[in-house]
Amino acid sequence: MTLVAIDGPSGSGKSSLADELAAYLGATIVRTDDFATWDDPVAWWPRLREGVLKPLARGRAGRYTRTEWTGGMPRPGEIITVNPPKVLLLEGVSAGRRSIRPALSALVWCEVPDRAERLARAVARDGESSRKPLAAWQKFEDGWFAVDDTKAAASHRM
Repeated sequence: MTLVAIDGPSGSGKSSLADELAAYLGATIVRTDDFATWDDPVAWWPRLREGVLKPLARGRAGRYTRTEWTGGMPRPGEIITVNPPKVLLLEGVSAGRRSIRPALSALVWCEVPDRAERLARAVARDGESSRKPLAAWQKFEDGWFAVDDTKAAASHRM
């Protein structure tokens, strides 16, 4: 299985790029937004690793409970089954984290440098009620990416 991570700050076009790549490559997408919540932006990783990545690496289907973001508030949603693909795209904030990098075929970094533009794009996507938590999320991202050094590790930048 080819494993590609598409990472970068919120509102930078990661989901759009993943959608285009998936259509072109016939790839499967697993999105970090399906795991994260405002209160748990990155510590959910063991659920992804154990429920999806490990089974897929053994040629078995993976499963996880998707986070639903209805009205900007996260809540548990449907159970998703991920059948073993030829190409798996991990898309979202922290998808290219240090712990997964040895298994990646590529790490793509997406970035829109203007923070206000990224916030406006994310609010347009998620709704005005998400503005305050998205602004806090951006501050979290600053610290996360500085410590994880994701951008410097990227093999491709968009």
